[in-house]
Parts: sequence; structure tokens; C-alpha cells
Amino acid sequence: MKTSSKPAKPSNAKVSRRDFLSRTAAATTAFTIVPRYVLGGRGNTAPSEKLNVAVIGVGGQGKHNTNALLQEADVQVSAICDVTEEADYSRFYYGGVAGRGPVKKLIDDNYKSKPATAAYPPCAVYIDFREMLEKDKGIDAVLIATPDHTHATACLAAIERGKHVYCEKPLAHSIYETRTVTEAARKAGVATQMGNHGHSSETIRLTCEWIWDGAIGDIREVHAWSQTGLDWGGFRMQRPDERQPIPAGMDWDLWIGPAPKRPYHIAYAPYSWRGWWDFGTGAIGDMACHNMDPAFWALKLGYPYSAEGSATNINDETTPFGSIVHYEFDARGDMPPVKLTWYSGGLMPPRPDELEPGRQLAGGGNGILFIGDKGKIMAEGWGGSPRIIPENKMQQYKRPSKILERSNGHHRDWVDACKGGKQPHGGFDYSGPMTEVILLGNVALRTGEKLTWNGKDMKATNCPSADKYIKPEFHNGWTI
Repeated sequence: MKTSSKPAKPSNAKVSRRDFLSRTAAATTAFTIVPRYVLGGRGNTAPSEKLNVAVIGVGGQGKHNTNALLQEADVQVSAICDVTEEADYSRFYYGGVAGRGPVKKLIDDNYKSKPATAAYPPCAVYIDFREMLEKDKGIDAVLIATPDHTHATACLAAIERGKHVYCEKPLAHSIYETRTVTEAARKAGVATQMGNHGHSSETIRLTCEWIWDGAIGDIREVHAWSQTGLDWGGFRMQRPDERQPIPAGMDWDLWIGPAPKRPYHIAYAPYSWRGWWDFGTGAIGDMACHNMDPAFWALKLGYPYSAEGSATNINDETTPFGSIVHYEFDARGDMPPVKLTWYSGGLMPPRPDELEPGRQLAGGGNGILFIGDKGKIMAEGWGGSPRIIPENKMQQYKRPSKILERSNGHHRDWVDACKGGKQPHGGFDYSGPMTEVILLGNVALRTGEKLTWNGKDMKATNCPSADKYIKPEFHNGWTI
């Protein structure tokens, strides 16, 4: 990755793991009893066995991921990086505050409160992830939770340095970026995981096992949906004309990164960036990685041969409030061709006849419906609980044996892979191709065409105008 932007100075110096361990060893020579947590042993983890993880992007979702990592005894969150010192998320579902300051305090307070971790050096803080990765040689793995438009640059910067990578969904901002990140990770042999945590659930495995057991016969039609995106709507009619002051402690140029420059406005950050094409990927990019995931796994989907969509208020600035995207897939092995339809912004599939009066589709605003030759399965969003409908048919179904390996937890599986275990099933080799298909929906929406898709070559063979959406330009000296 190349860029002409100059890295910012870190907000505090980083003590390397080697220096810390050396100082610890020197200090303990004066004592005849060494604290057990320094040596490791049953119920304790020696510092040398720790996986040092850096978090890039500690806003609302980054703070959530950091909390998850702090629950893992063999993980030390040794560094964080964010362009914002502090941001207020109280208006959004995350709640509270996040950013460099609040999350550093969260981490340091967590470690100081436990005897086994009280001696750890303070978490290092950076503004520019390139400087962090260049200077902090003790980092083993990186978790990325930035806005979509900087996923690829952060992923590739880490992969190029041999770091294991966990990246929030969608894996990248465009099809080309997603393919580039997937191939780079495969070539480097690093452990990877995308942040669609429902992929590690028990319930998504049940959905797969029931479908493979023939619970509803061959499946030729699937519908998935999310009402997400309506809460981004306040500023999405047009680009704001007014200039607002950049919040104190925020590097707006670094936040913009490879996107076209524009003045700061709360319409973009800290939260509503998902509704702008330059920064986000709309409701489908946000939620299809969760809610369409059961279809990709259970039906063993590859690339579709076509995609088309319709939406409200298609324009070059903002993602639509509501959209419908249709994909068509060829037969796969003994599975027949299938049509997959995505709905967002409160749009929903037709109500199944099998659904009892007064009963709603599973998941309400987030879910998936499989339509088979012998029945229907509905499941909640985020890979949630499946049910055959009607309920009396569910009660008659003899559930099959569990054949899929169960997960130890979405973050845990990645940590284990980083420490030499096998790759998580939700690694980039699975989640990358799925992300490409999902983002193809946005290409179809923006071109207004039914696209004939060559997935291998990333080409809409009947629509040259799609190229600029498949591989958009990078700006401000950033490249991949």
C-alpha cells in the first residue's frame, strides 16, 4: 500500500513486549517468590504466551470488539488506533462514548483491576494505523473496525507485515478491494475472520444441517431482509452545504482517507457514514453479511450469473432508504438453481401461506426465508434460530445428527487460529467471496441494469458502466 499522506505522531510512547518482559525479569530477581501469573501455569497465562492484538478503529463497534477481546485470558490489547479522540454515540444503538480516550481507559482499567494483568504496560495509542504497524513490532494480530472505505487499506497494511487480521463486515468497500484483501491474506497465510458473528452460532449450523437433511426438500427460492438504514436518514437527501467545525481531537483528513475530500459534517461521522456511497455500502453491505449468510453456507453458493435491483431515490451520493436485489445462481452439485432476493429499508417478502394467523416472520426486521419443494424454513437475522413452518410441521420433524463442528466463539476461533490453530470457517476465504456477491447488489442498484456476472473475472459482461463501481478510484495519494 502506498500513500503520500504523512503519518501523525503517536499520543504516547509504546513499550515493546520485549522491553517489558526484560524489565519484569530484572525486577523479580530481588524476590524469592515470583508471582504465578508471570510464570503462567494452570489458570494463568504467562505474558510470553499472550497474543498481542491492536485494534484499528475504536468507535462504537470497535469498542464492542475490544470488550470481547478483553474477555480472552490469553489476549492482550496492547495498542489502539483511531482518528478520533472521543465521540458521542448516545443517539445511536451503541450508546455511550468511544474513541481513543474512552477505549484506552476501558483497557487500562480492565488490566489494572486484575492481579494477573496489573503489571502490563499501558495500552499504546496511535492516530495513524500505518505508523502503529511500522513502529510497534510487538503486535501479533490486528482487529479492524473502521468505516467501510478504509477496511482494505488497513487490512492490507497489516497483512503485508504478516499480522493476523479480523475485519468487520463487509470485508471491504468494493468488489475489487474485497478480492485483493482475500488473495493477499491467502498468500500471506495469516489467520483471518470477518465480523459476521452469527456465522459462529449454533443456530446457523442447525439451519445448514436441517437443509442438508432434506427437511424442506430442494430449495429454489430464498428471501432475506433487514430494516437497517432508516436511522441514517436524517442527512441523506443531499450533501450538506454548511461547514461544521471539526471535533477536537479528530484528524478529519485521515478519516476521509482514500475517499474524495469534503468538509466535516455530522452527517458523515461518527455514525451515519454507512448511508453515503463514498464511505459506506448501505443496508445490504451492513446487514446482508449477517442475514444472507445462512443461504451462502447452507446452499453452498458461489458467484451468481445475474443480479438486478430496484430502489428508492438512486443517486451518486447516498445509499437508498429501501431496495430490492435479485440474484440468480446456477445449480451446484445436487442442488438446483436458486433465486435469492434481498430486501432493505422495511421492505419484506410476501407473507408465507404456512405462517399461522397472528404470527410474524422470524426476526421481525431481520431474517431469512428458505422456500423448498416440501416446505419452508424461516430464521432470525444474524444466523439466528430456524423454524419449519407451520409449527405443527416443526414439531413432527425428526432433527438430524449434528455433523458440523461447533464454534468456541467468533473471536475465540480467530484467537486460536492466530496461535497456530486451524482457520475459522468464517475466514476471508469464505467471507470474501460472499462479500463480493453482496456488494454486486450495490453495483446492480447503481447501474440500473440486470447484470450478467462473470465472478471469476469480476466483470459485468453486458454493462461496461459497472466497472467504476466494481473498482472505484482511490484519492488523496492512497492506493492498494
